[in-house]
Amino acid sequence: MRYVVIMAGGSGTRLWPLSRQGTPKQLLPLVEGKSLLRLAFERSLASVPAERVWVVTGAAYADVVAEQLPELPQGNILGEPVGRDSLNAVAWPAAVLDRLDPEAVIAQVSADQVIEPVDVFAARLDVAFAVAEADASALVTLGIVPTSPHTGYGYLHRGEALAGFEGAHRVVQFAEKPAREVAEGYLASGEYWWNSGMFVWRAATLLDQLRLLLPATHASITELAAHPDRLADIFPGLAKTSVDYGVMEPVSLGRGSAHVVAVSLPVQWRDVGGYASLAEILGTDAAGNAVSGSSVSVDATGNVVVNTDADSVIGLLGVSGLLVVRTPQATLVARAEDAERIKELVAAVTDQAGPQFA
Repeated sequence: MRYVVIMAGGSGTRLWPLSRQGTPKQLLPLVEGKSLLRLAFERSLASVPAERVWVVTGAAYADVVAEQLPELPQGNILGEPVGRDSLNAVAWPAAVLDRLDPEAVIAQVSADQVIEPVDVFAARLDVAFAVAEADASALVTLGIVPTSPHTGYGYLHRGEALAGFEGAHRVVQFAEKPAREVAEGYLASGEYWWNSGMFVWRAATLLDQLRLLLPATHASITELAAHPDRLADIFPGLAKTSVDYGVMEPVSLGRGSAHVVAVSLPVQWRDVGGYASLAEILGTDAAGNAVSGSSVSVDATGNVVVNTDADSVIGLLGVSGLLVVRTPQATLVARAEDAERIKELVAAVTDQAGPQFA
């Protein structure tokens, strides 16, 4: 049977102060009054019914997730007591679902992406499901057809086409975030897709690869699935690593017993990792400003302005290229070009102003 697991963990540091420890980005109403989590859930319903959608999130956010997704069975929310990176966020639900349904096929998707149109996403996800159902040794990843030489995404180098499945190819190699000239070469070659960080696999197949590649993690995860009351004891001790480093890249290089397949996803896709991607979603006014909330600009161009404080207004005069974000707890002012350095600022805020503001 088919399932969708939404990864809704992480703190979204690069969206500080919108996203803070108590209010991570995936739970914020960033897109037309809806949270990224809600959008991911609604996309999932195009493929499976609500009772076959699961969410992996921080334990501290489980109640908010339940509030935002009232259609979701309470037992379908897995709350991590601590963050242990993406490998464990996919391994834990795989082990749980494998015990419930040995034939489980899982689409592992993210709660920090905006994907349009939804019907195209659902159709391509159907192809990915079909590949995993037809081939017990396939780990399927969704590859975004690139529209620019983006340097902020990882890439998939695709190989031969997979017969019988439109837009499906073997994966030759995973490529890290490239320099500009390398990304331009990738785009020109037509052989590379953006790595979406979304996957489809049989639960049993993923667990088999864990057993071969990371036997200690496999042992702990299967023990946890069998004894969920031991969550607080087992989960914090899991090795912290990403699913790409732990499973997908080694398997693509011939380790393990599976192989990696990529299915094309020709959609408008934004990984909302920071303010640059949020600005794309907001769009710009006649002066090139991306604005959300109450603000007034005079002779101000090319700024990103976000105000969530309903009792205040932001005024910009004669400035350009700024990032200005106001919340009731904190205000950020930076050059837009320094947006990727916000993690540095959050660390300094934690040290100098206190963790309550981080």
